[in-house]
Amino acid sequence: MGRKDDYAIVLDYLPYGYPLEGKMKPLVQAVGEDHLALLELSPVRGASFAQGEKVYIGPDKRDKVYYIVGRLSKDKLTETAKAELEKYVEKYVGERQKKFVDFFNSSQAINTRLHMIELLPGFGRKHTECILKAREEKSFESFEDLKERVPNVPNPAKAIEKRIIEEILNAPRNMIFVI
Repeated sequence: MGRKDDYAIVLDYLPYGYPLEGKMKPLVQAVGEDHLALLELSPVRGASFAQGEKVYIGPDKRDKVYYIVGRLSKDKLTETAKAELEKYVEKYVGERQKKFVDFFNSSQAINTRLHMIELLPGFGRKHTECILKAREEKSFESFEDLKERVPNVPNPAKAIEKRIIEEILNAPRNMIFVI
């Protein structure tokens, strides 16, 4: 832990809080813009929020967020927030394609039986071996380049998106994208 975002992306705004808790305190479900931590935010009185809105949560004066309540547990995530999280992660991966293509170019074996690439949904040993062989000849330049040079490979962007969602929601033992 330790890394903090200065901005968060609003996933859902609950003007009356959680219906079953009966506290009636407004709150915002959000995800950290870069480090992807799920956060629960307490809004400034009178502020309203739109899904996908970027809000400042850094150390300086905040205009819409009163304080960060803390980490948001996946159990409290609303269906709206889950859908918004998927949209944001898709945008996040698309905007950082180079970073994720570099993952395919430089990822290593975790141990003698498992390679980092195999942690991606749909990527087994055969795909991994083909990727390692292709990257020896020349580094991948884009997701399209990877798909062209490695036959029958699953969509790399979608696989990374699924893995990021998995890491955010379930914190598996081997984290590769969310720290």
